[in-house]
Amino acid sequence: MDLVLIRFLFVLIVSATCFLIEPFGLPSKLDGGVGAVIGLAIVLFEWKLRRVTLRRLIGAAIGSVLGILGAYLFALVIRNSIAPGHTQSFLQILVMLLMAYVGLVVGGNKGDLLNLSALGGVFGGEKQPKKSCKILDTSVIIDGRIADIAETGFLDGLIVIPQFVLRELQLVADSADSLKRNRGRRGLDILQRLQKSANLQIQIVEDDFPAVREVDLKLIELAKLYEGKIITNDFNLNKVAQLQGVEVLNINELANSLKPIVLPGETMKVFILKEGKEYNQGVAYLDDGTMVVVDNARKMIGKTIDISVTSVLQTTAGKMIFGKWDERGGSRFESRPHVAAVPVVPAVGAVPIVAPVAGVGQVPVASPLPPPDPKKDQPVMVERPAE
Repeated sequence: MDLVLIRFLFVLIVSATCFLIEPFGLPSKLDGGVGAVIGLAIVLFEWKLRRVTLRRLIGAAIGSVLGILGAYLFALVIRNSIAPGHTQSFLQILVMLLMAYVGLVVGGNKGDLLNLSALGGVFGGEKQPKKSCKILDTSVIIDGRIADIAETGFLDGLIVIPQFVLRELQLVADSADSLKRNRGRRGLDILQRLQKSANLQIQIVEDDFPAVREVDLKLIELAKLYEGKIITNDFNLNKVAQLQGVEVLNINELANSLKPIVLPGETMKVFILKEGKEYNQGVAYLDDGTMVVVDNARKMIGKTIDISVTSVLQTTAGKMIFGKWDERGGSRFESRPHVAAVPVVPAVGAVPIVAPVAGVGQVPVASPLPPPDPKKDQPVMVERPAE
């Protein structure tokens, strides 16, 4: 509340000063309005500046000073090469504003690379934002699930995308192979989705390591430089990075940890899709892609059955469930309704002929055939659905 009051007094003082002094040569009220707008702009700039880290502030200040020094040198060249006049003054002012702006922006963006903790004292307590950054691999960008995770809010903070990863992604998108080309374009679309996410701050870095040729090793070196984590789907990169002490976030491991837990002895309903490698085995898949190997289910391919889980195998590549189908329970599930025989006495002069009716059973239909021998007139058995 005190800070809001101070801001209000500041805007009021700037407006009153412009009202009394009339620095813009306008009527007093208009000068006061212009002063109020200037005061509000300064307060807005201060409010935005509060979110900037100390590293970025120092980097922006250094960049601005260097930009102004460069603008002064350019102004000397302009003064000696162009005749005095409005053009000379305009070019000098333009160069000064341009160089100051470029120095401010570039210095602010590169300020995170400053190591203030080495100075000690007041700067030693500055937090290390690099440790919270996450570096994306090409495989996880093409995979696409990283965008869904970010949209749910489980991934936030600074996301670093190296320039050499973008080059590799562009090479895949420009490949002559249609499959690779589609994967590369999908990766570029995923990057656009990530940039639109409100929870993420996307930063593209130009850091490269010319002595290292492989992209995976460059990612590891970049993670060491930024003290960040690598997000990947590559199993080999995961192992190599862990051996070198770099933290890795594997999307496949996250997906495996989110799969439902199945315990031996539980029953589940699966659709047998194909036959297994072993004798009399059937293979099914859950909605999340988990493979289910079912014994005694080869003859049930193309049907949905209830199985009993016998064991669960967890590997780094995923989870496999082994089950068994009970033929006694399955026969009742797959069997058709039983039929019972009932006696029906045919009419005189007609012989019953069996005709199907809509899958319900069979009913007698009279047909004009020669009458049977009365001495052999006996009940005829036909089938109808059991009660």
